[in-house]
Amino acid sequence: MDTNLFSLVKKNAIIVGGAGDLGFAILEGFLEAGASVVCIDKDLKGKEKIESLIPNSKVFFLEADISDENQITSSIKKSKDLLSGNIDILVNSQGIQRRASSENFPKKDWDDIISINLTSAFDYCQKVGSEMLEQGYGKIINIASMQSFLGGITIPAYAASKGGIAQLTKALSNDWAAKGITVNGIAPGYMNTQLNTNLVNDPVRNKEILSRIPLQRWGNPKDLKGCAIFLASDASQYVTGSIIPVDGGFLAR
Repeated sequence: MDTNLFSLVKKNAIIVGGAGDLGFAILEGFLEAGASVVCIDKDLKGKEKIESLIPNSKVFFLEADISDENQITSSIKKSKDLLSGNIDILVNSQGIQRRASSENFPKKDWDDIISINLTSAFDYCQKVGSEMLEQGYGKIINIASMQSFLGGITIPAYAASKGGIAQLTKALSNDWAAKGITVNGIAPGYMNTQLNTNLVNDPVRNKEILSRIPLQRWGNPKDLKGCAIFLASDASQYVTGSIIPVDGGFLAR
């Protein structure tokens, strides 16, 4: 097998939400595969963690409020300056979660979740995608969810946002595939992350979830590395419009 198919050497990537649990694991994988990476996030606590990841690797941190379109535009320009070149790979891994019964779900929470989880992803896809069209090459990876397939409980806004991510991924893949850009999604299963702390600590829900996972464990963010590298590399040249579950078999049961 040609292992160079999975190499990201001389590739430039930006990861939106790269300081979060899932984004950080993907960022780590990209560095290990040889890419230069810019993490765009507003979590300044992640800056030292990211910049100390791999000695001599090219990794940069940019602070940005991704609910502000002007800051999105600015972050893309700054990323290109830091990388000294075009953007080959875009990963949208940003995401927030809030829970309430659907009949009592606050409108502000709805607006915040749709803005961060879906609208900002569209903005980055559109702006970076336009530049990828000019260069005739690009890889876009959107982080979807089990809630891209299922409705969930007490999370109407999150489910709507991740359903939207799946459909956005398919729509963009239809528009851009023939122009050299692949657009795919990764749907993480139930991951042991800060976003799922309440579920992990709830003995009833924890047991329910584990009983449906054939691998009988919660996912680790590092479980996403291989799939992300595959979709970012030349190994996936004939893959576009796909939402790939990394879920321990959850959806198969």
